[in-house]
Amino acid sequence: MTELIATSVVDGVATLSLNRPRAINAFNLEMLEAARAALDGWARDDEVREVVLTGSGERGFCAGADVRELASLLTGNAAWLHFLEVEYLLDLIIAQYPKHMTVHMRGITMGGGLGMAVGADRRIVDASSRLAMPETKIGFFPDAGVMRWLSKAGPLGVHMALTASEIGGGDALAMGLADESADGDLPTSLMGEQWLHDCYVGDDVVEIARRLAEHPHPDAQQAARDLRARSPFAVHVSMRALRRAATLDHNGVLHQDLRLAERMLPVDFVEGVRALLVDKDNQPRWRWSTLEEVPTEFVDEVFAY
Repeated sequence: MTELIATSVVDGVATLSLNRPRAINAFNLEMLEAARAALDGWARDDEVREVVLTGSGERGFCAGADVRELASLLTGNAAWLHFLEVEYLLDLIIAQYPKHMTVHMRGITMGGGLGMAVGADRRIVDASSRLAMPETKIGFFPDAGVMRWLSKAGPLGVHMALTASEIGGGDALAMGLADESADGDLPTSLMGEQWLHDCYVGDDVVEIARRLAEHPHPDAQQAARDLRARSPFAVHVSMRALRRAATLDHNGVLHQDLRLAERMLPVDFVEGVRALLVDKDNQPRWRWSTLEEVPTEFVDEVFAY
């Protein structure tokens, strides 16, 4: 077992804590494999009746996958797809776990961290919770099965998927990404906003960007700027993946995620990670510079699996 997770069993309640607090518990392959081993063991242990997932440190439950490690595997021509296979299998194990599972989504719960959390039986947020799927910032799409929930959450789900927008615990409850609050009533900040309903209509991301830019509400105009700053290719793929996810179960969405990742990751991902997390110049050089330039046939190829 690795020190990157901490486990305990007390009175039939097993606790698995992601234990990489300096990285907001961003998980690498070692952590994923250790977490799977722990959960597999508890599933067969008659002394364990319930499992609790949490994160160490004060900053959050989990910031998602260690994308620097994933990008390094990709550039080194290593078995990078294996990382995602292990991650998505863990998400499925959590969603289908034979014992009651609770997750505490305190603080930052984003990307693969949210993917890990949403399949649990009892998902608890609090006033500190900050949820997002930031993948389009790094040339990827919201994965780890989360599209299943975003696809059912109306315009706010589309907004989160395309722009990488962050929400709090109140919006997470309203969207069905969480079940209860540890801090009483939590306010919503975006759910029900009229500009979301005005702008996120249809499947044409170019038209959505235009509506956002022309809308009088300043939040819509900011969303337009955010959307234009994301990988144009990733935005197109994310929209199509979101619509398809509405017709799939959790297992089906995870299968879609893996097949899309296999075709999509080599396009913009390494450059997105470089610009946002390595050099931190926030000047990514995307394969296509604008939403209008992305060829439909190239997006079609990603979905031809």
